[in-house]
Amino acid sequence: MQLGMVGLGRMGANMTTRLLRGGHSVAVFDRNAAAVATSAADGATGVNSLAALVTELIAPRAVWVMVPSGDATETTIGALAELLSAGDTIVDGGNSNYKDSMRRSAELAARGIAFVDAGTSGGVWGLAEGYALMIGGAEDAVERLRPIFATLAPAPDRGWARVGPSGAGHFTKMVHNGIEYGMMQAYAEGFSILQHKSELSLDLAQVAELWRHGSVVRSWLLDLTARALTANPTMAGIAPYVSDSGEGRWTVAEAIDLDVPAPVITLSLIQRLRSRDSDSYADRLLSAMRNQFGGHAIKSEPTP
Repeated sequence: MQLGMVGLGRMGANMTTRLLRGGHSVAVFDRNAAAVATSAADGATGVNSLAALVTELIAPRAVWVMVPSGDATETTIGALAELLSAGDTIVDGGNSNYKDSMRRSAELAARGIAFVDAGTSGGVWGLAEGYALMIGGAEDAVERLRPIFATLAPAPDRGWARVGPSGAGHFTKMVHNGIEYGMMQAYAEGFSILQHKSELSLDLAQVAELWRHGSVVRSWLLDLTARALTANPTMAGIAPYVSDSGEGRWTVAEAIDLDVPAPVITLSLIQRLRSRDSDSYADRLLSAMRNQFGGHAIKSEPTP
C-alpha cells in the first residue's frame, strides 16, 4: 500500500523503515533534509515539501503525520487539508490531545477528508518489536488502512485495534501513558527502598532479573529496568530530573472531570514535577515549620 509520512524523528523514521520492509511504498517529508535522505536511501521516496508529497501519492491518498503534538501538528494538518482532496485520509500518530483530534476530525470531514487518530506506543523498540496502535476514526477509513496498521503492529492480528470514533485513539493512549507513569513510579520507589537497605548489599540488577521470571510484577517495563540497572547500577551521571510529555497531566485532568479517583497516577505526576525543583522553597519552609512547632533542628546548608 502507498502512504505519505510526515515527520522522520525517532518514531517516524523507524515506522517508515518497518513499512518499507513490509513491502509498502512510502513517500516521506521532513524539514530536516538529512532525515529525508536517510529514509530515501532505505527505499522511501523523499520529497522536499508537503505539496510534493501529495503530488507523489495516488488518490485516494493517505498521509501519516508524526510530528510533535501542539502547534507542529496543528500547522501540518492545516497545510495538508489545503492540499488533499475529498476521499483522502490524514492519520495523526502523535500524542495529540483527544479533544483536538475530535475537533480536527469535524473540520476535515467538512472537506470530505477522513481523519484517523492513532495513539502509538513502542518507542525506539517499535522497529523490531512492532507498535501498539490505539486507533480512533470512522470504520471505513480505518479498514482502508488495515494493511498499514497490520504491518506496523507486532503482528497482523494483534497489537492494534479500532477502539472507537474520532478521539478514542488518542484518549486511550492518554490513559495508557497515565498508567505508565504509575507503573514507573512504583518500580522506582521499590528499587529505591532496596537500594537504601545498604546492610543487605542487595544487587538490584540481580533482583530485577529475578523478578522478570514468574513474578506477578514482571513486565516489559521491568525488562527495561533490569537492562538499565545492569548497565548502570548506581545510576551514575543521571540527573534526578524527570520530564513528562503532557499526557499524564491530561489523564489527571480527565479523571477530575469524570469524578474518577486516580491517586496513583496523580501522585506519580506530582513526583515528576517534584524532581525538577532543585532548590525547593517548599522543603525549606517545611523544615522551618517543624522547628517552629516542635523545636526540631534545622539542617543548615554547607557554606560555599
